[in-house]
Amino acid sequence: MDIFYYSIKFLIFLLYWLSVANITFRILIKRRSISASMSWLLIIYIIPLIGFSIWFFFGELYLCKRQKKIANQIWSISNQWLNKFKEHNHIFQEKNSEVATTLFQLCKHRQGISGVKSNKIKLLSNTHHTMKILIRDISLARKNIEMVFYIWKPGGIADDVAIALIQSAKRGIKCRLMLDSAGSIAFFRSPWVKIMRQAGIQVVESLKFNLLRVCLRRLDVRQHRKIVLIDNYIVYSGSMNLADPLLFKQSSGIGQWIDLMARIEGPIASMIGMIYSCDWEIETGDKILPSLPEKTLNNNQSDTTAAMQVIASGPGFPKNMIHQALLTAIYSARKELIITTPYLVPSEDLLYAICAAAQRGVNVSIIIPLYHDSILVKWSSRVFFAELLEAGVKIYRFKKGLLHSKSILVDQQLSLIGTVNLDMRSLWLNFEITLVIDDQYFGKKLLGIQQDYITNSILLDEKVWSMRAYWTRVVEKIFYFLSPLL
Repeated sequence: MDIFYYSIKFLIFLLYWLSVANITFRILIKRRSISASMSWLLIIYIIPLIGFSIWFFFGELYLCKRQKKIANQIWSISNQWLNKFKEHNHIFQEKNSEVATTLFQLCKHRQGISGVKSNKIKLLSNTHHTMKILIRDISLARKNIEMVFYIWKPGGIADDVAIALIQSAKRGIKCRLMLDSAGSIAFFRSPWVKIMRQAGIQVVESLKFNLLRVCLRRLDVRQHRKIVLIDNYIVYSGSMNLADPLLFKQSSGIGQWIDLMARIEGPIASMIGMIYSCDWEIETGDKILPSLPEKTLNNNQSDTTAAMQVIASGPGFPKNMIHQALLTAIYSARKELIITTPYLVPSEDLLYAICAAAQRGVNVSIIIPLYHDSILVKWSSRVFFAELLEAGVKIYRFKKGLLHSKSILVDQQLSLIGTVNLDMRSLWLNFEITLVIDDQYFGKKLLGIQQDYITNSILLDEKVWSMRAYWTRVVEKIFYFLSPLL
C-alpha cells in the first residue's frame, strides 16, 4: 500500500515538473517581450494551477488547423492580386509629406505596395449620423455589400441597418456579413440571423466561441475589425460597432460610447476589400477576390483626395506591422502628437516612444475615458500615468461617455484611425485594421474632433496623482504584473 501511495505521489510530482519544464521551454523558445515572458514564468511558478489553466486557454494556439493552413497559404494568392493592382500606376503616391515619408516607406517595404492616392475621405464622429449615411449607401448599392464587425447588437438604429441590408439582398445585391462570435453573441441568439439568411445574405459567425474548441485554438483571438465595403468603391472603417449608442451597455452607467469612423470613396477600397477577402477565406474556405479599381476621383473634388495606406493585423498578416507603424508614427512627431484610445496598456517600446517624444519637446496629449467598461484595463492603465506625467505628457480623461475612438495625429498632417487599442490584445493578437492618411486637410478635421474631446475632459494633475492612496498603488502594480497577458 505504501509503495502504491508513493508511486502515485511520484507520478504526480513527475507530471507536474514535466508540465512546468514543457511550458517553460515553450515560453523561452518563442520570441516574446521580456516582460511578457517573465509574467508567464512567474505565474507558472508562483501559482501553478492557475498558471497552467491560463496557459492552456491563452498561451499559444491561435487558429484551428484548417484556418491556420488557409492563413499560411493566403498571401500567395494575395500577392498575385497585388501585382495586378500595382499595374494601375496612376493611383499611387510618388511623394509623401516629410512627417509621413518614413511610415509610408515602412508600409511599402513590409506590404509590398505604395500609398494610394485619389481617395475622398470624410470623418464621421456621430454614430446616429454615421448609421443614417450608411443606410443610404446600402440602399443605393448596385453590386455587392461586405460587412465585418466585432459587435452587432440588435435594437434601435442597428435594426434599421439590418432592414436596409435585407432589402438590398432581396433586390439582387450580393451581401456578405461576418461577425465575431463572442462580440456578437446577442445577434446570433436573435431572429435576425434566420431572417437575413432567408433573404439571401451570407452570414458567417467568425471565430466561433465554444469551450469545446479550447483544444483547437485560443478562445480570445477575436475578429475586431469594423469594415463596410460597398460596390468595391465606398468603404467605412473605424472604431464603431453596429450598436445603437442610446441602448448599448446603458446599464453600466458609463454613458454613450463615442466613436470615430471614416467614409472613403476611392481605390483604397480595393485594398480593404483584399483584407476582407482574406478574412472570409480563413472562415469559409471560399475565395472572393475584390475587383481592381475601375475609376478614380477627379482632382477638382471639393473634399480631400488623401494619400492612404491600410494596415491589417492578425494571423496570416504581416507580423507586428501595426506595432511598428505606431512606433514609426510616434518617432516621426516633431511638434505635436495627440492620441485617443479607450484602453491604455502600451508595450514598453510604445511607452518609451511616447515619453521620449514629450522629452524632446513634442506637445504630447493622450485622451482616455474617465469612466471605463473594463476593470482590468482601467487599473492596469493607471500604473503608466506617473511615468507619462513625469515625461511631460498631458493626460486628459473624457467625462461625457466612454471614449471609444482610436486615433493618432502627428503634426496635424499624419493621421492613423481604426480599430486598434493601445493594449497587448490589439497589438499582438486580434484581427485589426488601421487607416494611415497623409493629408493636412484631413488632419485639421481630426484635430477639431480631438480638441472637442479635450474640451469635455479633465486634465490629470501630476501633483494630485502623486498623492493617491497607497493601496491603489498596490492594486495598480498587481494589474500591471498581468498587463502583458491582457
